Amino acid sequence: MRDFSLRYAGDRTGFLLIHGLGGTPTEMRLVARALHRAGHTVHCPQLAGHCAGESELLATNWRDWARSVTDELERMRSLCDTVIVGGLSMGAVMAMHVAAARPDAVSGLALYAPTLWYDGWSIPRYAFLLKWLINTPFGRRYSFVEREPYGVKDLRTRSMITAAITRGDSAEAGLLGTPSGALKQMWELIDQTRREMPAIKCPALLVHAREDDVASLSNAFEIQRRLGGLVDAVILDDSYHLVTIDQQREIVVERSLALASRLARAHLPELAPGLRVVAAE
Repeated sequence: MRDFSLRYAGDRTGFLLIHGLGGTPTEMRLVARALHRAGHTVHCPQLAGHCAGESELLATNWRDWARSVTDELERMRSLCDTVIVGGLSMGAVMAMHVAAARPDAVSGLALYAPTLWYDGWSIPRYAFLLKWLINTPFGRRYSFVEREPYGVKDLRTRSMITAAITRGDSAEAGLLGTPSGALKQMWELIDQTRREMPAIKCPALLVHAREDDVASLSNAFEIQRRLGGLVDAVILDDSYHLVTIDQQREIVVERSLALASRLARAHLPELAPGLRVVAAE
């Protein structure tokens, strides 16, 4: 399987950004490049089983996806003193799980449209029944098919996604339909992560759109309530679910850089008594 991971070399502050379920590293590319232009190291790994077809995705489970992230985290630890782990949608949930598993290696979290449940305005009202039907013949055959607006409010970007979906380009636009077996794995990851949230103490940035078509603000409120550390919540007023590519992505970048700056200041060695910093003229 071809590897579509993105890696940009920079300074000793790194961002490890995780794409969503059935998605691709392309979801993170615009934000990744902007963070890199600011000087930082940025890695966006391709999760196991992704960027191919349904059969490849179904051959993996959430622990395989987590291993893709932890392997990348180990690679980044040799390059960076500070690593912020972030993600989009399910990728944000995975970021929290990794932070809980590796508190020694994760300095902060960047959670973009984190998704604990599908309850946005574009989701069919009967979708909640799938959990009850997942082990029936119907449930095993079910595939969650994305539909307009595909998580994007910006019309130009949406048209590009639609074109990629029409071409069947899963490496660019991800899978149009997410098979129920993959959804079941995501739910297991979510259940595990919910139990871990109170133990996560590192600072977290949480960015969510008020009009998120896939995951309503209730997802953000639940995560903000359950996480054990400082949470900086940002509510976007002109985006849908894919906040990393939608029309307020500059705010996503700006607040992510602010998190990196705060962490950098926190790691500065304390000055010896009697010493002071003098600004150059």
